[in-house]
Amino acid sequence: MDALTQLMSEIDIIKKIPLFSELEPKELEQVKNIYLLRKYKKGQIIFIEGEPGEAVYFVKSGKIKIYKSDAEGREYILHIFGPGNIFAETVLLGGGPYPASAEAVEDSIVGIIQNQDLEELLKKNTDIALKIMKILSNRLRESQEKLMNFVFRDTFDRTACALHRMALDYGTKTPRGIEIELPITRTELAAMVGTSRETVTRMLSEMKRKGIINMDRQKIIIKNERELMRCVRD
Repeated sequence: MDALTQLMSEIDIIKKIPLFSELEPKELEQVKNIYLLRKYKKGQIIFIEGEPGEAVYFVKSGKIKIYKSDAEGREYILHIFGPGNIFAETVLLGGGPYPASAEAVEDSIVGIIQNQDLEELLKKNTDIALKIMKILSNRLRESQEKLMNFVFRDTFDRTACALHRMALDYGTKTPRGIEIELPITRTELAAMVGTSRETVTRMLSEMKRKGIINMDRQKIIIKNERELMRCVRD
């Protein structure tokens, strides 16, 4: 856990979660009273696709990947979540099985709110209920965009889209450009893009050759954000 997170109170951390960011202090206290914290080691599974969905989760520290596996065991990463992000919210209220699996990419601390406890809270606070509806709507839109990317974009553009998403989530603006401290391996990036490790490495090399990015050990530096965005939009 980084120094900033250590200094933050539990209320500060909850307030960073989009679902609860607009709540009043008394409402935040109500949320604090119903969540649990669990530690997960790197590589530890949090839940498996198909298991009964009983809780919504948020990342206090570390990184969590959400992924699906096909019949042949190949893994497709849907998203990487960092501190302040919520996940598994699709099982809220309606329940049902988890639509994907979750695994800790690094040692992580995860907050857990049981559905039953959250339902009781929502009955008492319509503001929280409305905010959940907005979050679910935005996440549905993101899922639709991801599907469109896979259907209509080639591997180069899908790689650009993945880098753009990571730049938004983990990027830091520096004199060299937007630096992304990669939270995943090349193999996991390939799974996110829907291709092989060799192909995604080739796409990154092509972007470097075109002056869109540079690579420095575990970092990718976006040198030409406008060109990257063109790949995303076109």
